[in-house]
Amino acid sequence: MPVSRLIVICALAAAAVAAPVRAADGPPAHAAHHHGTCLSKAEQRAAVASHEAISLAQAIRVLRSHGKHAEVVRARLCRRDEHLVYVLTLLSHNGKVIRTSVDAANGTLLVNTR
Repeated sequence: MPVSRLIVICALAAAAVAAPVRAADGPPAHAAHHHGTCLSKAEQRAAVASHEAISLAQAIRVLRSHGKHAEVVRARLCRRDEHLVYVLTLLSHNGKVIRTSVDAANGTLLVNTR
């Protein structure tokens, strides 16, 4: 593994450890502003089981079909304006962190924000 990639992975892990723990009543206000309200694991399973959302594996296949072969380091299923969206954080082979979104209802690639 290249050193730069290892450094980015360590930085992401450190950021995850340093992140504040959510209160039981919901995500922090800044999370809702940027990503909508993200679903719990149980809510994610229910959305996929009820066919309200495609599976994470299907969302990753959408990325691959668009030529994005970076490693998925974080995946969240969130509500944005009444739509379900997978918010995916990727680590490219050159160490660049990329955030992208996939519409969970129809599998459309939506955004590259970084």
